[in-house]
Amino acid sequence: MEMALEPMRIAITGASGMIGQALAPFLAARGHTVVPVSRRAVAGGIVWDPSQGSLDPGALEGIDAVVHLAGENIAGGRWTTERKQLLRDSRIKPTRLLADRLSRMAHPPKVLISASAVGIYGDRGDELLDEHARPATDFLGTLATDWEAAADPARAAGIRVVHPRFGVVLTPFGGALAKLLPPFRLGLGGPVGSGKQWMPWIALADVLGVINHLLAVASLSGAVNAVAPEHVTNAQFGASLGRALHRPAVIPLPAFAVKLAFGEMAEATLLASQRVVPRVLDESGYQWQFPTLDGALEHLIGTDAAGRRAR
Repeated sequence: MEMALEPMRIAITGASGMIGQALAPFLAARGHTVVPVSRRAVAGGIVWDPSQGSLDPGALEGIDAVVHLAGENIAGGRWTTERKQLLRDSRIKPTRLLADRLSRMAHPPKVLISASAVGIYGDRGDELLDEHARPATDFLGTLATDWEAAADPARAAGIRVVHPRFGVVLTPFGGALAKLLPPFRLGLGGPVGSGKQWMPWIALADVLGVINHLLAVASLSGAVNAVAPEHVTNAQFGASLGRALHRPAVIPLPAFAVKLAFGEMAEATLLASQRVVPRVLDESGYQWQFPTLDGALEHLIGTDAAGRRAR
C-alpha cells in the first residue's frame, strides 16, 4: 500500500529528465505542488545556474521537500577526460550549491532526497551489497562518494538527507531498456560479455514509489539501495526481455566488442557485476509494485505511450 502524505510543496531539480518527467505528475496527482528548479524560467518554478553558483535561497522559502535528480547521463558517451569532468561537475557542483543554499534558509525543508547510484559499489562479483558495503575507488565509486558528500552542508544544518542509490531504471521511454528494445525485437538480443554479471534493476513505477516512501518515512536517512529485490544476471535479464517480446535472446555481445565501442564506460557499467540488496527499503516496509523482472517487463513491454495495453 502506498504511504499517504499531507500535501507539500516539493522542489525538483532535473524535472525534465527521465525520472523527473514521470515524478512531477506522480506527485501532482497526489495533491502536492511541484516546483521545478531549472536553468530556464518556468511558470511556478525556480531559476538556478549551478555553473555560476547562482541560486537564491529566498526562492526556496516555503518548500517542504527537495528531490534532487540533476546530472549528466553517465552512459551518454565515451569517458574522455573532458566527459569525466563534465560528469563530476554536473553532479557535485549542483549538489554542493543546493545543500549550501538550503543550509542558509531561515525555514529549510524537512528533507532533501539527493540521487545517487549503485555504481558507487564498483565491480564486486557475487558479493551481496547492502547499504553498509564499502564504496569502490574507481571512477564511478569516487564520483558517487563525492556526489553524496556534496550534500553535507544540508546534513549539518539538520535537514534529513537521503541518497537513493538507483540501479538500472526500466522504462520503454528512455534509458537502457529503450536502447535494448529495437535489437531484441529483431531477435538480435542476448547476453553482454559473459552474461554472469549481476544487474541491479528497478521499474520506473517503483522509482516513483520509492521516492514517495522516502518522503513519507521520517526515520530514513543516508544511503538507500533503490533496486528491486530479485537478483538477476545480465544473461537472465536478456532471457526475460526475450520472453516478454516473444523473441529469442541468444546472440551474445562479446566483451571485447563492448570495450572497443565504449571503452572504460563499458567496463564500469555494462560489464561490472553488482549484486545489490534493498535492505533498508525492505526493512522499512516498502511495498514493491514490481518485485520480479518478468512481471516488470511484461507490464512495461505491454503498455504503450498512452498507457494502453499493446503488443
